[in-house]
Amino acid sequence: MSATKPETFEECFDAYFDDCNASGQSPTTVRIKQCNLNLFHKWCITEGIKSPYDLTKKDLESYKRYLNTYINPRSNDLLKPAVRRNRLRAVTTFFRRLLYLEIIDSNPMQYFEQPKVPKTLPTAFLSFPNLERLFHQADIAGTKGIRDKAIMETFYATAVRRMELANIKLYDLDRQDESLSQLRVNHGKGAKDRYVPISNRALACIDEYIVNCRPKLETFYSGDTLFLSNSGNPFRPTQLSELIKKYLISAGFDVNAACNVFRHSAATHMLSNGANLRQIQEYLGHADLSTTQVYTHIVQSELNESYMRFHPSARN
Repeated sequence: MSATKPETFEECFDAYFDDCNASGQSPTTVRIKQCNLNLFHKWCITEGIKSPYDLTKKDLESYKRYLNTYINPRSNDLLKPAVRRNRLRAVTTFFRRLLYLEIIDSNPMQYFEQPKVPKTLPTAFLSFPNLERLFHQADIAGTKGIRDKAIMETFYATAVRRMELANIKLYDLDRQDESLSQLRVNHGKGAKDRYVPISNRALACIDEYIVNCRPKLETFYSGDTLFLSNSGNPFRPTQLSELIKKYLISAGFDVNAACNVFRHSAATHMLSNGANLRQIQEYLGHADLSTTQVYTHIVQSELNESYMRFHPSARN
């Protein structure tokens, strides 16, 4: 960091992001913070606020109200409560770090109250028979359908996030143990690496893709990436979402969070079949067990629904 004390927003942002990188935060984490702070900076400019030193708690309350009415230009919808909270949390973290770095002498967000976000259950999950129906949609899609089915089978077998799947390399498949193979997940959320089990069924789909499809997609720029897009490049996360959404619509399913349908389904099915929360936490790569506990509510909801349908006393 420069010996000269930062004055403008731009200078403070540069100092902050240098600190983020030096602290070992993943490029994805830093990029999300930049996106959130860019929106905040644009708002400050429209309000005539030229420096972080000029901000007051009253200004930050105004920004909170602004986010409540902000329309996402990509979706033309209001921001969801959790997204608004994340936008504000990025600003909170920014000022707290500036105080730690002794760039500012006081934190205007010290007593700032974050908006409450109601807890919601994941709704994007399917039964295994419905997943089978989804997988079969790729069987009629020709050569690229071989790749698409391998992607969906890998998503469900490993419950990886879309960015994690996009980063899988050919050498990340560990087949040393014939009874159970593993997949190495590189630079997962929080820049953490982990191993997750992968089923022989998913591996069979991957092998078919590697033999019959990947060579036709491969280009000089493909490198060691396992799953290649139609252009031969690694998938971007948004491309994976678009791909899965296409198959969901084709199968007649209207669910949100396209790629996460496999992650939520896998966790729910494992819990329903007797896996404990600690095992599922490790499987999903959750840092906090409380994040995993949401799936217990899903299973409970399914139990309640079944009770009302099948228990004689509940029907009277």
